[in-house]
Amino acid sequence: MLKPALFIVTVILFSLSVHAQRIKEVQIQNHFWWSMNTNSKISKHLNLIADFYIRRTNFLANNNFYFVRLGTGYTINEHLSVAAGAGHLWLANRSGATELFSNENRIYQQVQLNNAWGKTTLTHTLRAEERWQQNVVNSLPTDAYRYSTRFRYQLSFIVPVSKNKWVPSLAFADELLVHTGKEIVYNTFDQNRIFGGIKQRLTHSLSFDFGYMMVYQQKLSGYQYTRNHTIRWYFYWKPDLSKKHKTEATAFQLAEE
Repeated sequence: MLKPALFIVTVILFSLSVHAQRIKEVQIQNHFWWSMNTNSKISKHLNLIADFYIRRTNFLANNNFYFVRLGTGYTINEHLSVAAGAGHLWLANRSGATELFSNENRIYQQVQLNNAWGKTTLTHTLRAEERWQQNVVNSLPTDAYRYSTRFRYQLSFIVPVSKNKWVPSLAFADELLVHTGKEIVYNTFDQNRIFGGIKQRLTHSLSFDFGYMMVYQQKLSGYQYTRNHTIRWYFYWKPDLSKKHKTEATAFQLAEE
């Protein structure tokens, strides 16, 4: 009689142990995120895109990643544009005093729609990314890569507070990221990014936004998450290299990682 009871108790304890290992874990981090985003107009419809991003952990103390992206954009009309390009990311992996960088290659396609709601400028951005991420085992990069496709949608809006264009405007954005792939089993949801701050014009072609961004991300395990409290400072440079040199309004752009 004791053996069946002992077996049942063992199964229950094992199940509880497995369940305990799957309890949701949330790690709190602090980041500083800086970027230079350039969109150079070379003709009425064609643009060249070149972006550079730096993200550091513990605000400025440690490396997190470096990211460069190149692409081409095509402006269909004053409200609608498309873009495509490629990028490379170096992600820091720290093991004790040793820091190594793993690699990620990606290509992307994007559609962006701008419209107005009263004096508020709304921007809808839909982006698809094909990603090849280097696998890391025990903080050491391997020769294997993991492929996934990620889809991103961002709604952002700029709210002017003055008729003077040199006075900072309020800037808000919310971006949802989901991904799929052979190794994406427990976390179809990737992350959500919520931003609030200001947008400031410096010249007719140069502006920046500055503020707080909360990044909530789910890891591959499915039960592990990170909540990143981020100070974000993005610069936007839109020089007009076409013959007409017609100045265009700077739109709020998609935030990257």
